Amino acid sequence: MSTHSVFNQAPPRVDIDEYGANIALTEAVRLHGAEWADEALRGIGRRVGSAGFQDDARRANRNEPVLRTHDRWGERIDEVEYDPAYHRVIGAAVADGAHTAAFADPRPGAGAARAATFMLYAQVEPGHACPVSMTHSAVPVIAAHPRLAEEWMPRLLSRSYEPGLRLGKPGALFGMAMTEKQGGSDVRANTTSAVPQGDGRYALTGHKWFCSAPMSDAFLVLAQAPGGLSCFLLPRLLDDGTRNRLRFQRLKDKLGNRSNASSEVEYEQAEATLVGEEGRGVRTIIDMVTRTRLDSMLGSLAGMRQGVAEAAWHVRHRSAFGRTLIDQPAMTAVIADLQLEVEAGTAVAMRLARAYDDDASAQDRAFRRLATAVMKYWVCKRAPGHAAEALECLGGNGITTDWPLEMRYREQPVMAIWEGSGNVIALDVLRALAREPESLEAFDAEVSAVRGVDSRFDAHLDRTRRLVAEMAADPMPDASARRLVEALALTLSAAQLLRAAPAAVADGFIAARIDEGSGLFGALPRGVDSAAIAARA
Repeated sequence: MSTHSVFNQAPPRVDIDEYGANIALTEAVRLHGAEWADEALRGIGRRVGSAGFQDDARRANRNEPVLRTHDRWGERIDEVEYDPAYHRVIGAAVADGAHTAAFADPRPGAGAARAATFMLYAQVEPGHACPVSMTHSAVPVIAAHPRLAEEWMPRLLSRSYEPGLRLGKPGALFGMAMTEKQGGSDVRANTTSAVPQGDGRYALTGHKWFCSAPMSDAFLVLAQAPGGLSCFLLPRLLDDGTRNRLRFQRLKDKLGNRSNASSEVEYEQAEATLVGEEGRGVRTIIDMVTRTRLDSMLGSLAGMRQGVAEAAWHVRHRSAFGRTLIDQPAMTAVIADLQLEVEAGTAVAMRLARAYDDDASAQDRAFRRLATAVMKYWVCKRAPGHAAEALECLGGNGITTDWPLEMRYREQPVMAIWEGSGNVIALDVLRALAREPESLEAFDAEVSAVRGVDSRFDAHLDRTRRLVAEMAADPMPDASARRLVEALALTLSAAQLLRAAPAAVADGFIAARIDEGSGLFGALPRGVDSAAIAARA
């Protein structure tokens, strides 16, 4: 017996080209020299937008990883079992080069093309992006050491994905394990010891409080060698095929990122190879950390894109009080404001990705040092509030697990913590300004290129320069570090939009974020062309 008819519900948002639908991304990819990747990116966009891929994303997050410490005979195996849907998701991402394509084919624009690929996959299923990002970021570290590069680089650059552990796998994924119970971000407080065994080999004894993607084929690990804190490559399998002595204690029961396992691990004289020199562990991995910070920003941005895309889809297909929701000015303003965040983040992210290409100039390398930290802080901080506002657009549906924004709401705080929480990043910005003045010079040159285009921007740039000078003279600048980072982030975001975005977008961002502050979403100033901006969502 039917009690009612179902109507005025948005149809499923499936079988969409997520790349073609993301206007800001397609424009930025072309702007930064990756137009050659357009066809491949459209294929990826259709793949991740398909009903089948979205179903796999849901399954991977609902059927969470399970730790198997022992087999049925009582032998220690330390394996994590994932749902088959997770393997299909990460297998597709690896096949499309979301991990290391920028290194395998380092032509101009490779960084932007790889960043777009990474974002498209992370937009629909974020958990797998963790090992994909760590693998990408490990490449420069491994490539700098010929002995390790000979063994590992062919596997890192491979587009073959194979779950499980065995010798002879054509591909490999990397993880990293840095933090310990007593230190967290203060890795110099680590107590894990590394005892030399000869020929560059060490025996590691100790623990790590967070070890994400524990089924990776190898890990970069920090431990205390006789010469101080050092970096090591720790494989899961030894040369004879036996398992290295990693003992996974339990999996973290996390707020978000639930399709991806994060573990606590202990090392019982686990065999590892020194990477770089003893006592220079942080310096050895710094390039890896910088690149994972960029990917943290990309992951947050991918989530913002999912949020505004799902919200815009809903309000374009649902009516209330006699009008479609998107045609009601209050909702138009919300969608436009959510889109402004995506526009600014995308413009800066693609500019930064281009600055990581092999042909990057010395000025670009200096620019990315400061800009990566600034934008990692800003984008990842803006993401949780963005997710909450996007979810609210769906009403009651938004908080249920039948719709993807509930998952995204739990996911977005993860990136703000991974690879440096807010204070860690803000203090790193101060460190860069003090120790690497060329990074500020390059940053200033980047934003000054659009001086004279908009008087509001010019005034903000002047205020930011004064703030930098004040803090440079302050013997205790830490308490104002976040204020400075926010000013720098808004300056760079506005500059990139003035350089290439449609006038309505650049004007709207400056009016909403600089002229009247960056408050709650949807409170746009009068005069902003909300309809034009929302049409790009």
